[in-house]
Amino acid sequence: MLHVLPTGVKRIRHYGVLASSCKGRLLNAARLALQMPAANPQAMESARGFMARVAKMDVGLCPCCKVGRLRMAEVLAGAKQLPAPGARVSPQERGPP
Repeated sequence: MLHVLPTGVKRIRHYGVLASSCKGRLLNAARLALQMPAANPQAMESARGFMARVAKMDVGLCPCCKVGRLRMAEVLAGAKQLPAPGARVSPQERGPP
């Protein structure tokens, strides 16, 4: 029961090997030190390949007419970081009313 935290205590998991700033470098070093086998190439497949293999479904096919193909028209630039929940957005960041 040592791994169960008391009520009201927040678990912090973003430090050490799993810190996002150095996760790739440190995880690779840890895998080498533990003599882990190479990554499974099937685990690195795309979502399109996974759906084709497992669900036997073409995700590029139009879900409405089942004839046309979906294609990317534009990639919208988003915010680099979303505001914290409950944070107030300053007026200059808001759109028109």
